[in-house]
Amino acid sequence: MNQEDIEPLQIKEEQEEIFTSVDQDDPEILQIKEEQEELCTSLAHEESDHGDISPMSESHCDSDPGKKSVECDVCGKAFKDKAQMKKHYRIHTGVKPYLCNTCGKNFSCSSHLKVHTRTHTGEKPYSCEICGKSFRSNDNLLVHMRTHTGEKPYSCETCGKSFSHCSNLTVHMRSHTGEKPYSCETCGKSFTVSRSLMVHMRLHTGEKLYLCNTCGKRFTDLTTFKRHTAIHTGVKPYSCETCGKSFTYSSNLKVHMRTHTGEKPHVCNFCWKRFADTSALKRHTAPYPCETCGKSFRSNENLLLHVRTHTGEKPYSCKTCGKSFSHCSNLIVHMRTHTGEKPYLCTTCGKRFSVPSVLKSHMRIHTGEKPYMCNTCGKSFTVSSALERHKAIHTGEKSGNEAGNNIGSKEDV
Repeated sequence: MNQEDIEPLQIKEEQEEIFTSVDQDDPEILQIKEEQEELCTSLAHEESDHGDISPMSESHCDSDPGKKSVECDVCGKAFKDKAQMKKHYRIHTGVKPYLCNTCGKNFSCSSHLKVHTRTHTGEKPYSCEICGKSFRSNDNLLVHMRTHTGEKPYSCETCGKSFSHCSNLTVHMRSHTGEKPYSCETCGKSFTVSRSLMVHMRLHTGEKLYLCNTCGKRFTDLTTFKRHTAIHTGVKPYSCETCGKSFTYSSNLKVHMRTHTGEKPHVCNFCWKRFADTSALKRHTAPYPCETCGKSFRSNENLLLHVRTHTGEKPYSCKTCGKSFSHCSNLIVHMRTHTGEKPYLCTTCGKRFSVPSVLKSHMRIHTGEKPYMCNTCGKSFTVSSALERHKAIHTGEKSGNEAGNNIGSKEDV
Protein backbone atom coordinates (compact mmCIF):
# COMPACT_ATOMS: atom_id res chain seq x y z
CA MET A 1 0.00 0.00 0.00
CA ASN A 2 1.63 3.26 -1.08
CA GLN A 3 1.49 6.52 0.79
CA GLU A 4 -1.18 8.18 -1.32
CA ASP A 5 -3.45 5.11 -0.93
CA ILE A 6 -3.57 5.39 2.85
CA GLU A 7 -4.38 9.08 2.90
CA PRO A 8 -8.20 8.81 2.75
CA LEU A 9 -8.07 6.26 5.58
CA GLN A 10 -6.32 8.81 7.76
CA ILE A 11 -8.73 11.65 7.11
CA LYS A 12 -11.15 10.57 9.83
CA GLU A 13 -8.34 10.20 12.37
CA GLU A 14 -6.93 13.60 11.50
CA GLN A 15 -10.33 15.32 11.60
CA GLU A 16 -11.05 13.84 15.01
CA GLU A 17 -7.67 15.07 16.28
CA ILE A 18 -8.29 18.59 14.98
CA PHE A 19 -11.82 18.74 16.42
CA THR A 20 -10.56 17.48 19.78
CA SER A 21 -7.73 20.02 19.96
CA VAL A 22 -10.07 22.86 19.16
CA ASP A 23 -12.61 21.69 21.75
CA GLN A 24 -10.05 21.66 24.53
CA ASP A 25 -10.50 25.33 25.05
CA ASP A 26 -13.60 27.43 24.60
CA PRO A 27 -13.20 29.28 21.25
CA GLU A 28 -13.97 32.60 22.87
CA ILE A 29 -11.37 32.01 25.61
CA LEU A 30 -8.87 30.80 23.01
CA GLN A 31 -9.31 34.06 21.12
CA ILE A 32 -8.68 36.09 24.28
CA LYS A 33 -5.60 34.01 25.11
CA GLU A 34 -4.09 34.25 21.62
CA GLU A 35 -4.22 38.06 21.48
CA GLN A 36 -3.99 38.68 25.21
CA GLU A 37 -0.85 40.78 25.23
CA GLU A 38 -2.17 43.03 22.48
CA LEU A 39 -5.51 43.35 24.26
CA CYS A 40 -4.01 43.96 27.71
CA THR A 41 -1.42 46.53 26.72
CA SER A 42 -3.69 48.58 24.50
CA LEU A 43 -7.18 48.08 25.94
CA ALA A 44 -7.45 51.41 27.71
CA HIS A 45 -6.43 53.57 24.74
CA GLU A 46 -8.29 51.45 22.18
CA GLU A 47 -11.51 51.76 24.17
CA SER A 48 -11.18 55.54 24.16
CA ASP A 49 -10.44 55.51 20.41
CA HIS A 50 -13.73 53.72 19.77
CA GLY A 51 -15.62 56.06 22.05
CA ASP A 52 -16.82 53.34 24.42
CA ILE A 53 -15.38 54.52 27.71
CA SER A 54 -12.81 56.92 29.02
CA PRO A 55 -9.62 54.97 29.72
CA MET A 56 -8.00 54.74 33.10
CA SER A 57 -4.31 54.58 33.90
CA GLU A 58 -2.89 51.83 36.07
CA SER A 59 -3.20 54.08 39.11
CA HIS A 60 -6.98 54.13 38.67
CA CYS A 61 -7.05 50.40 39.32
CA ASP A 62 -5.64 51.00 42.78
CA SER A 63 -8.30 50.06 45.28
CA ASP A 64 -6.63 51.38 48.46
CA PRO A 65 -9.39 53.50 50.04
CA GLY A 66 -6.88 55.32 52.27
CA LYS A 67 -5.38 57.05 49.24
CA LYS A 68 -8.67 58.33 47.77
CA SER A 69 -10.66 61.21 49.20
CA VAL A 70 -12.65 62.73 46.31
CA GLU A 71 -15.86 60.89 45.40
CA CYS A 72 -17.91 61.00 42.19
CA ASP A 73 -21.47 62.07 43.04
CA VAL A 74 -22.88 60.02 40.13
CA CYS A 75 -21.38 56.56 40.69
CA GLY A 76 -19.61 56.92 44.04
CA LYS A 77 -16.13 56.03 42.74
CA ALA A 78 -13.31 57.62 44.74
CA PHE A 79 -10.21 59.41 43.43
CA LYS A 80 -7.02 60.85 44.88
CA ASP A 81 -7.75 64.43 43.86
CA LYS A 82 -10.26 66.66 42.09
CA ALA A 83 -8.29 66.63 38.81
CA GLN A 84 -8.66 62.86 38.45
CA MET A 85 -12.31 63.01 39.44
CA LYS A 86 -12.90 65.75 36.81
CA LYS A 87 -11.44 63.51 34.09
CA HIS A 88 -13.57 60.61 35.32
CA TYR A 89 -16.72 62.76 35.33
CA ARG A 90 -16.49 63.07 31.54
CA ILE A 91 -17.52 59.38 31.34
CA HIS A 92 -20.93 60.43 32.64
CA THR A 93 -21.23 63.68 30.66
CA GLY A 94 -19.73 62.32 27.45
CA VAL A 95 -17.61 65.43 27.00
CA LYS A 96 -14.53 64.88 24.82
CA PRO A 97 -12.88 68.27 24.31
CA TYR A 98 -9.60 67.07 22.77
CA LEU A 99 -9.68 66.64 18.97
CA CYS A 100 -7.24 64.73 16.74
CA ASN A 101 -6.54 66.98 13.73
CA THR A 102 -5.56 63.98 11.59
CA CYS A 103 -8.62 61.71 11.86
CA GLY A 104 -11.16 63.79 13.77
CA LYS A 105 -11.50 61.52 16.82
CA ASN A 106 -12.27 63.15 20.16
CA PHE A 107 -10.88 62.30 23.57
CA SER A 108 -11.83 63.11 27.13
CA CYS A 109 -8.33 64.12 28.25
CA SER A 110 -5.18 65.46 26.61
CA SER A 111 -2.97 62.50 27.59
CA HIS A 112 -5.19 60.12 25.61
CA LEU A 113 -5.00 62.38 22.57
CA LYS A 114 -1.20 62.50 22.88
CA VAL A 115 -0.96 58.69 22.91
CA HIS A 116 -3.49 58.42 20.06
CA THR A 117 -1.50 60.72 17.74
CA ARG A 118 1.33 58.19 17.88
CA THR A 119 -0.89 55.78 15.95
CA HIS A 120 -0.53 58.24 13.05
CA THR A 121 3.16 59.07 13.52
CA GLY A 122 4.23 55.51 14.38
CA GLU A 123 6.17 56.85 17.35
CA LYS A 124 6.81 54.34 20.15
CA PRO A 125 9.08 56.11 22.64
CA TYR A 126 8.86 53.57 25.48
CA SER A 127 11.12 50.53 25.01
CA CYS A 128 11.50 47.37 27.08
CA GLU A 129 15.10 47.02 28.30
CA ILE A 130 14.77 43.23 28.37
CA CYS A 131 13.41 42.34 24.91
CA GLY A 132 13.52 45.68 23.07
CA LYS A 133 9.81 45.82 22.23
CA SER A 134 8.50 49.39 21.99
CA PHE A 135 5.19 50.95 23.07
CA ARG A 136 3.25 54.16 22.53
CA SER A 137 2.66 54.81 26.24
CA ASN A 138 4.45 54.21 29.51
CA ASP A 139 1.36 52.44 30.90
CA ASN A 140 1.58 49.86 28.09
CA LEU A 141 5.27 49.33 28.83
CA LEU A 142 4.55 48.79 32.54
CA VAL A 143 1.93 46.16 31.71
CA HIS A 144 4.31 44.48 29.25
CA MET A 145 7.09 44.30 31.88
CA ARG A 146 4.90 41.96 33.89
CA THR A 147 5.31 39.33 31.15
CA HIS A 148 8.98 39.24 32.18
CA THR A 149 8.59 39.63 35.96
CA GLY A 150 5.51 37.40 36.27
CA GLU A 151 3.85 40.01 38.48
CA LYS A 152 0.06 39.63 38.74
CA PRO A 153 -1.22 42.24 41.20
CA TYR A 154 -4.96 41.97 40.43
CA SER A 155 -6.70 39.04 42.14
CA CYS A 156 -10.22 37.67 41.78
CA GLU A 157 -11.99 37.67 45.16
CA THR A 158 -14.19 34.77 44.03
CA CYS A 159 -11.63 32.17 42.92
CA GLY A 160 -8.26 33.72 43.77
CA LYS A 161 -6.93 33.77 40.19
CA SER A 162 -4.48 36.62 39.57
CA PHE A 163 -3.91 38.85 36.56
CA SER A 164 -1.25 41.26 35.32
CA HIS A 165 -3.74 43.95 34.27
CA CYS A 166 -6.97 45.18 35.85
CA SER A 167 -8.81 44.93 32.50
CA ASN A 168 -8.09 41.17 32.44
CA LEU A 169 -9.61 40.86 35.90
CA THR A 170 -12.70 42.75 34.69
CA VAL A 171 -13.13 40.31 31.79
CA HIS A 172 -12.46 37.30 34.08
CA MET A 173 -15.14 38.40 36.56
CA ARG A 174 -17.71 37.91 33.80
CA SER A 175 -16.99 34.18 33.93
CA HIS A 176 -18.46 34.24 37.45
CA THR A 177 -21.29 36.72 36.85
CA GLY A 178 -22.23 35.39 33.41
CA GLU A 179 -22.26 38.94 32.06
CA LYS A 180 -21.88 39.19 28.26
CA PRO A 181 -22.26 42.88 27.41
CA TYR A 182 -21.37 42.68 23.70
CA SER A 183 -24.26 41.44 21.53
CA CYS A 184 -24.44 40.67 17.82
CA GLU A 185 -27.18 42.77 16.19
CA THR A 186 -27.62 40.14 13.47
CA CYS A 187 -28.18 36.94 15.46
CA GLY A 188 -28.31 38.12 19.09
CA LYS A 189 -25.35 36.06 20.33
CA SER A 190 -23.52 37.73 23.22
CA PHE A 191 -19.84 37.85 24.19
CA THR A 192 -17.77 38.83 27.21
CA VAL A 193 -15.25 40.95 25.24
CA SER A 194 -15.67 43.23 22.24
CA ARG A 195 -12.87 41.49 20.36
CA SER A 196 -14.84 38.23 20.28
CA LEU A 197 -17.88 40.05 18.91
CA MET A 198 -15.73 41.61 16.19
CA VAL A 199 -14.42 38.17 15.13
CA HIS A 200 -17.94 36.71 15.30
CA MET A 201 -19.31 39.40 12.97
CA ARG A 202 -17.04 38.04 10.21
CA LEU A 203 -19.23 34.93 10.13
CA HIS A 204 -22.07 37.13 8.89
CA THR A 205 -20.01 39.35 6.58
CA GLY A 206 -17.92 36.47 5.18
CA GLU A 207 -14.76 38.48 5.83
CA LYS A 208 -11.62 36.31 6.13
CA LEU A 209 -8.58 38.45 6.85
CA TYR A 210 -5.96 35.76 7.40
CA LEU A 211 -4.51 34.04 4.31
CA CYS A 212 -2.40 30.86 4.39
CA ASN A 213 0.42 31.42 1.87
CA THR A 214 0.99 27.67 1.57
CA CYS A 215 -2.44 26.42 0.51
CA GLY A 216 -4.43 29.64 -0.05
CA LYS A 217 -7.06 28.91 2.59
CA ARG A 218 -8.47 31.94 4.45
CA PHE A 219 -9.58 32.32 8.08
CA THR A 220 -11.72 34.74 10.05
CA ASP A 221 -9.56 34.85 13.19
CA LEU A 222 -5.88 34.73 14.11
CA THR A 223 -6.19 31.75 16.46
CA THR A 224 -7.63 29.41 13.82
CA PHE A 225 -5.12 30.69 11.27
CA LYS A 226 -2.14 29.90 13.53
CA ARG A 227 -3.51 26.45 14.27
CA HIS A 228 -3.84 25.81 10.55
CA THR A 229 -0.31 26.94 9.61
CA ALA A 230 1.13 24.47 12.13
CA ILE A 231 -0.33 21.67 9.97
CA HIS A 232 1.97 22.68 7.10
CA THR A 233 5.15 23.05 9.14
CA GLY A 234 4.69 19.94 11.28
CA VAL A 235 6.41 21.80 14.14
CA LYS A 236 5.56 20.58 17.64
CA PRO A 237 7.31 22.88 20.10
CA TYR A 238 5.55 21.66 23.25
CA SER A 239 7.05 18.47 24.72
CA CYS A 240 5.96 16.37 27.69
CA GLU A 241 8.84 16.11 30.18
CA THR A 242 7.45 12.80 31.46
CA CYS A 243 7.10 10.74 28.26
CA GLY A 244 8.63 12.97 25.58
CA LYS A 245 5.50 13.21 23.42
CA SER A 246 5.30 16.51 21.51
CA PHE A 247 2.36 18.73 20.65
CA THR A 248 1.58 21.56 18.27
CA TYR A 249 -0.33 23.56 20.88
CA SER A 250 0.35 24.25 24.55
CA SER A 251 -3.32 23.52 25.34
CA ASN A 252 -2.89 19.96 24.01
CA LEU A 253 0.19 19.44 26.20
CA LYS A 254 -1.72 20.74 29.23
CA VAL A 255 -4.52 18.21 28.66
CA HIS A 256 -2.02 15.42 27.94
CA MET A 257 -0.23 16.01 31.26
CA ARG A 258 -3.43 14.95 33.02
CA THR A 259 -2.90 11.40 31.73
CA HIS A 260 0.16 11.34 34.00
CA THR A 261 -1.25 13.28 36.97
CA GLY A 262 -4.73 11.73 36.86
CA GLU A 263 -6.27 15.19 37.18
CA LYS A 264 -9.89 15.45 36.03
CA PRO A 265 -11.03 19.03 36.61
CA HIS A 266 -14.22 18.95 34.50
CA VAL A 267 -17.36 17.68 36.23
CA CYS A 268 -20.74 16.67 34.78
CA ASN A 269 -23.44 18.59 36.67
CA PHE A 270 -25.93 15.73 36.19
CA CYS A 271 -24.06 12.60 37.31
CA TRP A 272 -20.88 14.16 38.82
CA LYS A 273 -18.60 12.09 36.60
CA ARG A 274 -15.23 13.77 36.09
CA PHE A 275 -13.24 14.29 32.88
CA ALA A 276 -9.70 15.35 31.99
CA ASP A 277 -10.71 17.79 29.23
CA THR A 278 -13.72 19.81 28.11
CA SER A 279 -14.13 17.87 24.85
CA ALA A 280 -14.68 14.62 26.77
CA LEU A 281 -17.20 16.34 29.04
CA LYS A 282 -19.03 17.83 26.04
CA ARG A 283 -19.20 14.42 24.36
CA HIS A 284 -20.59 12.98 27.60
CA THR A 285 -23.31 15.65 27.83
CA ALA A 286 -23.97 15.88 24.07
CA PRO A 287 -27.73 16.18 23.44
CA TYR A 288 -27.88 14.38 20.07
CA PRO A 289 -27.49 10.58 20.45
CA CYS A 290 -27.24 8.12 17.55
CA GLU A 291 -30.16 5.67 17.73
CA THR A 292 -28.04 2.94 16.12
CA CYS A 293 -24.92 2.88 18.29
CA GLY A 294 -25.69 5.31 21.14
CA LYS A 295 -22.82 7.71 20.40
CA SER A 296 -23.72 11.34 21.21
CA PHE A 297 -22.96 14.57 19.39
CA ARG A 298 -23.07 18.25 20.25
CA SER A 299 -24.99 19.28 17.13
CA ASN A 300 -27.59 17.75 14.88
CA GLU A 301 -25.28 18.39 11.89
CA ASN A 302 -22.55 16.21 13.40
CA LEU A 303 -25.10 13.50 14.16
CA LEU A 304 -26.31 13.51 10.53
CA LEU A 305 -22.71 13.10 9.30
CA HIS A 306 -22.20 10.20 11.73
CA VAL A 307 -25.41 8.43 10.68
CA ARG A 308 -23.94 8.07 7.18
CA THR A 309 -21.41 5.60 8.61
CA HIS A 310 -24.41 3.34 9.33
CA THR A 311 -26.51 4.06 6.22
CA GLY A 312 -23.61 4.13 3.79
CA GLU A 313 -24.94 7.35 2.23
CA LYS A 314 -22.32 9.20 0.16
CA PRO A 315 -23.88 12.40 -1.25
CA TYR A 316 -20.62 14.04 -2.43
CA SER A 317 -19.47 12.78 -5.85
CA CYS A 318 -16.31 13.46 -7.83
CA LYS A 319 -17.22 14.92 -11.25
CA THR A 320 -14.01 13.49 -12.74
CA CYS A 321 -14.23 9.82 -11.80
CA GLY A 322 -17.63 9.47 -10.13
CA LYS A 323 -16.31 8.28 -6.76
CA SER A 324 -18.60 9.27 -3.85
CA PHE A 325 -17.91 10.35 -0.29
CA SER A 326 -19.90 10.81 2.90
CA HIS A 327 -18.29 14.15 3.77
CA CYS A 328 -17.37 17.12 1.58
CA SER A 329 -13.88 17.38 3.12
CA ASN A 330 -13.11 13.85 1.91
CA LEU A 331 -14.10 14.88 -1.62
CA ILE A 332 -11.77 17.91 -1.41
CA VAL A 333 -8.85 15.66 -0.46
CA HIS A 334 -9.77 13.15 -3.17
CA MET A 335 -9.77 15.85 -5.86
CA ARG A 336 -6.06 16.33 -5.22
CA THR A 337 -5.42 12.88 -6.74
CA HIS A 338 -6.68 14.38 -10.02
CA THR A 339 -5.12 17.85 -9.73
CA GLY A 340 -1.84 16.66 -8.22
CA GLU A 341 -2.08 19.40 -5.59
CA LYS A 342 0.08 18.75 -2.52
CA PRO A 343 -0.22 21.80 -0.24
CA TYR A 344 1.50 20.33 2.83
CA LEU A 345 5.28 20.87 2.79
CA CYS A 346 7.99 19.19 4.84
CA THR A 347 10.30 22.04 5.81
CA THR A 348 13.16 19.61 6.43
CA CYS A 349 13.46 17.83 3.06
CA GLY A 350 11.00 19.72 0.84
CA LYS A 351 8.72 16.75 0.13
CA ARG A 352 5.03 17.60 -0.32
CA PHE A 353 1.84 15.78 0.67
CA SER A 354 -1.84 16.09 -0.14
CA VAL A 355 -3.10 15.68 3.46
CA PRO A 356 -1.58 16.82 6.76
CA SER A 357 -1.83 13.39 8.40
CA VAL A 358 0.70 11.95 5.94
CA LEU A 359 3.03 14.91 6.54
CA LYS A 360 2.68 14.23 10.25
CA SER A 361 3.75 10.59 9.77
CA HIS A 362 6.55 11.62 7.39
CA MET A 363 8.02 14.07 9.93
CA ARG A 364 8.77 11.13 12.22
CA ILE A 365 11.40 9.99 9.73
CA HIS A 366 13.31 13.16 10.56
CA THR A 367 12.54 13.32 14.30
CA GLY A 368 12.91 9.58 14.96
CA GLU A 369 9.64 9.61 16.91
CA LYS A 370 7.95 6.20 17.18
CA PRO A 371 4.78 6.70 19.23
CA TYR A 372 3.15 3.30 18.51
CA MET A 373 4.52 0.58 20.79
CA CYS A 374 3.80 -3.15 20.86
CA ASN A 375 2.58 -4.15 24.33
CA THR A 376 3.87 -7.67 23.82
CA CYS A 377 7.55 -7.10 22.92
CA GLY A 378 8.03 -3.35 23.37
CA LYS A 379 8.99 -2.65 19.74
CA SER A 380 7.98 0.83 18.50
CA PHE A 381 6.76 2.09 15.13
CA THR A 382 6.26 5.45 13.40
CA VAL A 383 2.73 4.69 12.11
CA SER A 384 -0.18 2.73 13.58
CA SER A 385 -0.58 0.58 10.45
CA ALA A 386 2.97 -0.77 10.90
CA LEU A 387 2.15 -1.69 14.51
CA GLU A 388 -0.98 -3.57 13.40
CA ARG A 389 1.04 -5.55 10.83
CA HIS A 390 3.64 -6.33 13.49
CA LYS A 391 1.03 -7.64 15.95
CA ALA A 392 0.20 -10.41 13.47
CA ILE A 393 3.63 -11.92 14.26
CA HIS A 394 2.52 -12.54 17.85
CA THR A 395 -1.05 -13.62 17.09
CA GLY A 396 -0.17 -15.79 14.09
CA GLU A 397 -2.76 -14.02 11.93
CA LYS A 398 -1.97 -13.38 8.26
CA SER A 399 -2.87 -10.18 6.51
CA GLY A 400 -4.44 -10.22 3.07
CA ASN A 401 -1.73 -7.83 1.93
CA GLU A 402 1.26 -9.67 3.35
CA ALA A 403 3.61 -8.76 0.51
CA GLY A 404 2.85 -5.06 0.91
CA ASN A 405 3.36 -5.38 4.63
CA ASN A 406 6.87 -6.74 4.18
CA ILE A 407 7.78 -3.85 1.95
CA GLY A 408 6.41 -1.22 4.32
CA SER A 409 7.80 -2.66 7.56
CA LYS A 410 11.40 -1.81 6.82
CA GLU A 411 10.68 1.88 6.44
CA ASP A 412 8.11 2.14 9.21
CA VAL A 413 9.99 0.37 11.99
